[in-house]
Parts: sequence; C-alpha cells; structure tokens
Amino acid sequence: MKNYPDLTEVSDQKVGDKPPYTLTRRQFLKVGTSVLIGAGLAAGGYASLLEPKMLEVNRITLHQKRLPEAFDGMKIAHFSDLHLGFQTDAKDAKKIVSAINRERPDLICFTGDMVDGPVDAMVEAVDPFSALKAPLGVLSIVGNHDFDDVKRLILLQEKAGFTVLRNEHVLLKRNGGHMAVAGLDDQLIGSPDPDKALKGIPEKMYTLLMMHEPDYADWAAQYHFDLQLSGHSHGGQIRLPWIGEVITPPGSKKYVKGLYTIGNSRMSLYVNRGIGTTRLPFRFLCKPELTILTLRKSRI
Repeated sequence: MKNYPDLTEVSDQKVGDKPPYTLTRRQFLKVGTSVLIGAGLAAGGYASLLEPKMLEVNRITLHQKRLPEAFDGMKIAHFSDLHLGFQTDAKDAKKIVSAINRERPDLICFTGDMVDGPVDAMVEAVDPFSALKAPLGVLSIVGNHDFDDVKRLILLQEKAGFTVLRNEHVLLKRNGGHMAVAGLDDQLIGSPDPDKALKGIPEKMYTLLMMHEPDYADWAAQYHFDLQLSGHSHGGQIRLPWIGEVITPPGSKKYVKGLYTIGNSRMSLYVNRGIGTTRLPFRFLCKPELTILTLRKSRI
C-alpha cells in the first residue's frame, strides 16, 4: 500500500490526489527576484530605447488679455533641450524639424540646451535646422549646457537660421500690429538682465519672454512680461505613478512641466519637457515634447 502524506490540514483534498504544490521560502524569494529583475529590464528597455523617441505634440490654446488683435490665432512652435551629443544627433534634429514644419507655425521658439557640452555636435545639425520655416521668425536662447563654447554655438545656430537672443528682444509685426519677444541669458551660468532685454519696449506692448530656467518666472513676473516659455526641467525626465518627478535640476524645482499662472500676476508660464536627455539616457512616463501654442485674444 502506498504511503500518502498527512492531509489533516487540507480539508478539500481526497486520498489519491496529488499534494498541493507549495513554494519554499528560498524558491519564493528566487521567483520574486526573477520577476522584479525581468520587470526592471523591461522598464529599463522601454525607458532607454522606446520612450525617448516617442515625441508627443501638445496643442494648447492660451487666452491672453493684452494680445493685440492682429496676433489673435498666432501659432507658436515651442521646443527645448535637444542636448545634441548625448543620445541625440542630426537625425533627431531632422525629425523635430519635420514635426514642426507639419504644424505650419507662425513663430518658432527654442528655449535652450541645444547641445550637451561639446559644440561639435551642432555642426551636422545646421543643415536640417536650416529647413525650419516660420513667417515671424525662428528664435533661440542659450541654456546652461550650451556654455562649453557658447560663442561658436551661437554662430552655428545663426548659420542654421536662428536668431539667438541674449538679454535682447525682437519686434514682431503682423497685420499692422506689434508685439515683442525678449530672450534672456541663462540663469545658472550666464547673467540674465531683464531691464536690458526690455529696453525700448513700451510697457503696454504684449511681450513674450524666453528663459531657459522656469523658476525664474517668479522674478520675471515683476516686469511687464505676459508669457514666459521655458524648458530645462525635462519634466523630471523620470516620473513615477502617484509621485511625479523623481528629481529636477536647480532652476526647475517649483515649475516642472505644463502651464502655470504666476502668483497674482497676469503672466503665464509654459514649461516644455524637452526633446533629449542628459545625465541618464532615460525617459519614463515623460515623453519628449513639442508644444504648439495658439494665442487668442481674451475677450473677458
């Protein structure tokens, strides 16, 4: 006769059935560890290989009280933080140029960190960037990663058709109306000077500000800027469910991504999540972003 195991604690098992399969503590830990490693590898592959290439186009309409009637419906393509030389190159520049041109914007604004240090990475990107098209201009500012050889970088950007603003402004004309776009030097490495950038702009004129670090908005709101466009934060680059951004760099601790109204001022802020990555070649729940902002005259 066969000897069966003690079944006294298995109330629904009949004699002759196979005993239930149970994991030992060591087996449980081994399986659990394998699952965690597998999930980590899958998430790591997604975060390093897939999401950094998944460009998201965010289309947003902003109603602005001081916007001139002539600029009602104006479309701005805003992108930032390409970080050429760190996981991005001229091929990525070509892709973002194609995405921008498909939107047929009136104005294109790049808000800093074109390269990730060495300026040579910009050389091959000059040709694809030369294809950017916008009737009101293609504007750029510098970010904290652009200072390896900032003068040469500016020359290369100008060769590609950008107008690079460092504590200066341009006046835009459309249908008989006027507005200004001011660009400031980087806050962390450079010397931003809003008074210099605003010199010659009437206080009543609608003015857009390009500033790399978004947290500067608390200071900029003291001036007669109506809208600030920024990047720098990468949206945190890695975001976790229910937690949000894991870490952001100095200059983007308060304002990380998306649209904000600054205090009690009339100034709005939009923070673009950027195109590239830096430090770590990962994006998780934080896709690269091209923002298409349509400005409308507020009637209220």
